[in-house]
Amino acid sequence: MTAVVAPGFAWQHMLGGLLVGAAGIATVTAVIFGLEQVVPPSDLTGLYVLPILPVAVRWGVWPALIVVIGSAMAFDFFFFPPYFVLTPTDPHIEAILVISAVTAVVVSELAGRVRWRAREAESLAREVQRVAEEQAALRRVATLLAQGAPPEQVFAAVAGEVGRLLGVDATVLSRYDPDGAATTVAPWSSTGTAAPPAGTQVRLGGQNPPTLVFETGRPARLDDYAAATGPVADVARSRGIRSAVGVPISVEGRLWGVMSVLSARAEPLPTDTEDRLARFTELVGTAIANAQARLEIRAHAEEQAALRRMATLVARAAPPEEIFAAATAEVGRVLAAEVTVLSRYDPDGTATIVDGWSSTGGAVPVAVGSRFPLGGRNVHTLVFQTRRSARVDRAEASGPATDVFRVLHIGSALGAPIIVEGQLWGVMIVLSTREESLPADTEARLVGFTELVATALANAEAQAALTASRARIVTAADTTRRRIERDLHDGAQQRLVSLALQLRTAQAAMPAEAGELTEQLDGVASGLTGVLDELREIARGIHPAALAEGGLRPALKALARRSAVPVRLDVGVGVGARLPEPIELATYYVVSEALTNTAKHAQATVADVQMAAGEGVLRVSVRDDGRGGADLTRGTGLVGLTDRVEALGGHLRVHSPAGAGTTVELALPLTDVGAWQS
Repeated sequence: MTAVVAPGFAWQHMLGGLLVGAAGIATVTAVIFGLEQVVPPSDLTGLYVLPILPVAVRWGVWPALIVVIGSAMAFDFFFFPPYFVLTPTDPHIEAILVISAVTAVVVSELAGRVRWRAREAESLAREVQRVAEEQAALRRVATLLAQGAPPEQVFAAVAGEVGRLLGVDATVLSRYDPDGAATTVAPWSSTGTAAPPAGTQVRLGGQNPPTLVFETGRPARLDDYAAATGPVADVARSRGIRSAVGVPISVEGRLWGVMSVLSARAEPLPTDTEDRLARFTELVGTAIANAQARLEIRAHAEEQAALRRMATLVARAAPPEEIFAAATAEVGRVLAAEVTVLSRYDPDGTATIVDGWSSTGGAVPVAVGSRFPLGGRNVHTLVFQTRRSARVDRAEASGPATDVFRVLHIGSALGAPIIVEGQLWGVMIVLSTREESLPADTEARLVGFTELVATALANAEAQAALTASRARIVTAADTTRRRIERDLHDGAQQRLVSLALQLRTAQAAMPAEAGELTEQLDGVASGLTGVLDELREIARGIHPAALAEGGLRPALKALARRSAVPVRLDVGVGVGARLPEPIELATYYVVSEALTNTAKHAQATVADVQMAAGEGVLRVSVRDDGRGGADLTRGTGLVGLTDRVEALGGHLRVHSPAGAGTTVELALPLTDVGAWQS
C-alpha cells in the first residue's frame, strides 16, 4: 500500500487539491500580514503547514507537494528578506521546503493508510451484510422446508430470495422433462416481464446455460447472449436478457433441473454467482427429495391400507365377484391408473374380462364378459406365454387384445399374472392413457394384489370343494337313513306286526280253562305292540315318514302335536308345496332338535315356530319363553346339524340370553322358490 499518487493521476482530481491549497496559502498569507505588527513573520512560518495538511489528507502527496512549493514561495516572497524577491536557493527556504515536503509525504501516507483501512472496513462490512442477507434468505427457505411446505411453495420462495439477493432481473427454476425440454416451475422477475411464466416449456439444444447444464451436469454461464443459440436463447433474447448463469439441481444424485439467474445489464454477472446459487439449489434438491419421500410414505400407507381391506375380504371368504371388484378398484386408485382390468384365461385359448374399473367412475368401455382370442404382442398374450409380468407401449402393441382396448386410447399397459395353486388363472392389467410409461415399480406393487386375488380364488375353490364334500356326506347319510327306515318298516316292523297278529290268533284259540296262559299271551302281545311302537318312533327319528309322504308342512304339524311344550306354528309355505328334499330334511331336523331342547331344558310355557320364504331364502325361527342361557359348547344336537346346514350354503344361529328365552334361527338358500312360495 502506498499513498503516492501515480503520474497518471486524474488532473481534475489534482486541480481540486491545488485550488484548495491556493486558497489556504492566500488565507495564511493574509493572516500573517494581519499579525506582523504583533508577532514577527518568521515566528509564523509554521502556519503555512495548514494548507498542506488537508490537501495531503484528501488529495494525496502530489497536490500536497505543489502546495508545499507554493507555501515556501509565498513566505519567501512576502516575509523573507529581501522582501518581494524570490530566493529559493537560500538555506532557510530550502529547509522550509524539505520540512514541508516531508510533512506532506508523511501525512499523505498516513491518510492513505487510513483511507485504505476504511475501504477495507467498508468492504468487510458489505461482505458481512451480504453474508448475513444470504444466511437470512437461506434460513427462510430452510424454515419452509422444516415446516413441510409443498415443493411449489419452496420453489417460489427460492426464486424470489435468489433474485432479490443477487440483484438480478430474473430468476427461473426449471425442471428437465423426459422429452428433452425444460419446463419453468418457479419464475421471478424484478420487472414482471423478464422471466417466462410458470409452465413454459422450451426445447433444449444449442449454446445456452440450461442446455449446457443438462449436458454436463455442471454450472454454466453466458456473459453475452448475443452469442447464444437454441430455443432457450431465443426466449431469453426476446425478454431483453444479456447474460445468465445456470446451476444444476440434483435430487439424490440425479439431475432434476436447473436454476438460472438472468441479467439485462451489459456487465457480466459476478464471478461468485455460481457458488452463491449452489447453496440454494441444495435446498431445492432437499425440498424435492422430502416431497418425494412424503409422497412415497403416503403411497406406501395407502397401498398397505388397500391390501388390508383386500385381506379382510379374503379372510371373511367374500365371493370372488366381490374380491374382483375390490381388487380392480384398489389397484386403480393406488397406482393412479386410468383403467384396471381383471381377465381370466379360458381353456380354448381366449381371455375373458371378469371385472374392470375406471378412474372416471363410469363403466369400463370394454364390457365385463367380453372374450377375445390371444395372439400378437399385448399384455394378455405375453403374460399367458411367459407366466411373468409384462408391459407394452402403444407403438409396439398388436393383436386382438390391442384392438379391443384401442377404444380406450391406451398409451401403455402392464399386467401381472394371477397364479392359483401353481396354475395360471388370469391377469391383472393396469392401463394408462398418458404418453410416459408406467413407473418402474408398478409390477412389484401389483404382486401384492394379485396374490390376494389368487388366495381368494383358492379359498373359494376350497370352500366349494368343502361344501360339495359336505353335501355328499349329508346326502349319503340321508340315503342311509332312508334305507334303514325302509328296512325297519319293510322288515322288522312288518315281522313284529305279523308275530303280534299270530299271537292274538293263538290267544283267541285258547280254551277258557287256560286263563293263566291267556293272560301270559296277552302280556306278550302287549309287549310286542310296545316294541312295535318304539321301533316306529326310532324309524321316525332316522327318517321321518311324514316328511317323505306329505312334505314339510304336515311333518312340522306332527312335531308340534308330539311336543311336550305347546307350539304355535306359522308355516308360510303353500299346502302341498314341496321344497327340495335336502332343504326339507335340514329344516325338519333343526325344528325337531330345537323343540326337544325346549322341552328338556328351557322350562318354557310355549314355543313359536315360524317359517317363510322370500328373495331366494328360506327362513325358519324357533322361539321359546323359557329361562334362556343355553350353552352350545356343552353339547347339543344343533351343533351337529351345522355341517348339514352349511353344506346347503345356509346359516344356523342361536341367541339365548339368560332369563329371556332362546331363539334358533335358520336361513337356507333356495334356487327356485316360485313353484312353492305362498
